[in-house]
Amino acid sequence: MKIRNKITILFTILVTAILLVMSVSVYYMTSAENTDLFKKRLKSRASNNAQVFEYFGDSSAVILHKIDAGALAQLPKKSVTIYDTLGTLLYKYNAEKTNDITVDSAILTDIKSFGEIYFKQGKRNVIGLYYPKDKRSFLILVAADNEEGRQRLFQLRQVLTLCLFIGMLITLLTGYIFSSQLVKPISFIIGQVNAISSHNLSKRLAVGISRDELNQLAKTFNDLLDRLQESFMTQRRFISNASHELSTPLTSILSQLQVTFQRDRNVAEYRQVLQSIQEDVEQMRQLTKSLLEIAKTGSHGTIELNDLRIDELLLKVIADIQKNSQQYQVEMQFHNLPEEENQCCVFGNFDLLYSALKNIIENGCKYSPDKTSRLEVSFAYRRIQILVMNKGDVITEEEIEQVFQPFFRGTNAIDIKGFGLGLPLAKRIIGLHKGNITVESNLSGTTFTIVLPSLRGE
Repeated sequence: MKIRNKITILFTILVTAILLVMSVSVYYMTSAENTDLFKKRLKSRASNNAQVFEYFGDSSAVILHKIDAGALAQLPKKSVTIYDTLGTLLYKYNAEKTNDITVDSAILTDIKSFGEIYFKQGKRNVIGLYYPKDKRSFLILVAADNEEGRQRLFQLRQVLTLCLFIGMLITLLTGYIFSSQLVKPISFIIGQVNAISSHNLSKRLAVGISRDELNQLAKTFNDLLDRLQESFMTQRRFISNASHELSTPLTSILSQLQVTFQRDRNVAEYRQVLQSIQEDVEQMRQLTKSLLEIAKTGSHGTIELNDLRIDELLLKVIADIQKNSQQYQVEMQFHNLPEEENQCCVFGNFDLLYSALKNIIENGCKYSPDKTSRLEVSFAYRRIQILVMNKGDVITEEEIEQVFQPFFRGTNAIDIKGFGLGLPLAKRIIGLHKGNITVESNLSGTTFTIVLPSLRGE
């Protein structure tokens, strides 16, 4: 069921329930008021007859009969009876085609006990009053049919039922219009979303100037589209660059083999070709390894995390860099070295953090004229900060914005071997460890700032 129909039905049910409660309340109060008013009329008639009977005594029958006969219009189907305390009938009057008031000793006893009772016999209402007098006590009962009151209540029921039915129809119609207007922006958003595909991710939802939830939804969806577009662009650029980087060594290998097979060659020439192919294969191996490491960082479930001392990890990275290349030098300083071991530790994966820090520090040596990276490690209450500085060429602001993109290489790296995967890999690894990395570059050199949460800050 569509949400528009659900809103219409719920709105109709709610308003109909309110109208029904109001109608029942009006009918109940009107009925109670009608009953009370008729009871007062019966009591007034009984009081008048009692006064006449008390004043005239036994000679009051003729007068009472004339009075009762003349007041039929006020109380239809009226009956009046008067009894003494022993239950002897003293006076009786019945309108034409009207039965007597049926009483027994129990009713008379109740009248004497309570002084006044009110009950119904058939369609007629009856009131009984007791008048205790010194000389002669008596009981009087007056009955009449509240036909006018019943007719009014019947008409009221018809009016309320008709109003309830009309109100329900009006509510159904207005609810449909209201729900249609309510979901109209949603339908508009659905139409806009359906028009967006992977081929036109640059299209965005129209956002109004109001601050309601639908506009917030449109803004949120636009933000999602921004992230998706960026992800698609990165993926396409990644695939394009990866294909190019992988095809280059393969093309080189194929070309060398084709040239080699054109004629017979001596052992030295074959050795030279095989060495060249070996270099190309090694290049492919390094590229494939980097791509696999980037893929691995996208899977949280396959990463094993442990407590690691960052100083020990950095010392191993520095030792391995200097061991692999005699030209590279790394200088390291510690600031605010904490007494608590937890503040020197991070919760992470040794191999991944090793790879990330090695890439950054090694890049600092590679792109610096003096082949030296300088590290400054500082410890705070909740974090560990690592500065990696070198004296390389200035990286422009445009290049800084793309330096963490896969396969991107700056103008200062054209003549240096590499794939442009080290920094993107390092950024993803540091992000997985709830840290961040930033870069600044000026005439004094380039500085990478790495911040990782310490165990005490977890």
